[in-house]
Amino acid sequence: MKKLVILCSCLFVLAGLTSCVDEEEFPNTPMGNFEALWKIIDEHYCFLDYKQQEFGMSWQQIHDVYVKHIDNDMSSLQLFEVMGLMLGKLYDGHVNLTAAHDLARYWGWYEGQQTNYSDSLERIYLGTDYRIAAGIRYKILDDNIGYMRYESFTNAVGNGNLTEILNHFMLCRGIIIDIRGNGGGDLTNAEKLAARFTNERTLVGYIQHKTGPGHSDFSEMEPRYLDPAASMRWQKPVCVLTNRHVFSAANEFTMYMKALPNVKIVGDVTGGGSGMPFSSSLPNGWVVRFSAVPMYDANREPTEFGLAPDVYVTMRDIDFQRGKDTIIEVARKLLSK
Repeated sequence: MKKLVILCSCLFVLAGLTSCVDEEEFPNTPMGNFEALWKIIDEHYCFLDYKQQEFGMSWQQIHDVYVKHIDNDMSSLQLFEVMGLMLGKLYDGHVNLTAAHDLARYWGWYEGQQTNYSDSLERIYLGTDYRIAAGIRYKILDDNIGYMRYESFTNAVGNGNLTEILNHFMLCRGIIIDIRGNGGGDLTNAEKLAARFTNERTLVGYIQHKTGPGHSDFSEMEPRYLDPAASMRWQKPVCVLTNRHVFSAANEFTMYMKALPNVKIVGDVTGGGSGMPFSSSLPNGWVVRFSAVPMYDANREPTEFGLAPDVYVTMRDIDFQRGKDTIIEVARKLLSK
């Protein structure tokens, strides 16, 4: 079986795993829940050394700052707010604390960034005569460039669907794969699509595993490979369109495609979030979720915080006013050369 397929299966098994803290060590009190949350992150979150290097504050220092705000007489709402603020010091949009009443999240990494996508412009390009194959909408543009829009990898696509799409694009000069705003989903769909664009087994990245509670306790990097599909494969140029809303399995898809010689990533940096997720319950039932297994691209660079495009492009207001999508237009020019 293909190595990447095995990894994908493991991802989905492990993504559903959760752990619980020792209730004898951490009672269901505000202080007990606070200490439990801090320890879970301390022993399992995989970027603490990196965060200290980047932002200059250790996880222990963060504990010492926020523990002063914990009082066993405080309300659940107050406790949730303090815990959310503490997690925010990780500056990681993929760390969440879930309670019945709210979801603590960090959006600072994302705020102030251009969206670099417009659904109104997408409707102009697709028109009303586009085709639909499972979760993919596709069309041949008037310059003989194939355009496919894959909004979410939660929408399953079959091998038969992909073969029909590539057959439709057979005479095109190139293909645009637009995954802007794709928040992820089933990694199998991402791998299945990427496998249509390589003719040989290709190194696409690396993975490490946590081996102990220490911040630097990781295994050696293990290689990850993408194997070519057994069905029809595309031989001509491809542009993949990305923005800051590309997460998780879509971020992984970008990593696969970035490793292929006939592909250019066009647009903005992706949102990241490709580290294997880990969930754990606190004594009061709240759940914290974060990345516990780091992943790297083929150059051994971390993918958790986003992947840079090969060609940076941002949407221009003047193009929008003319009914043009700057990123699509740049990709069309690249494919027309």
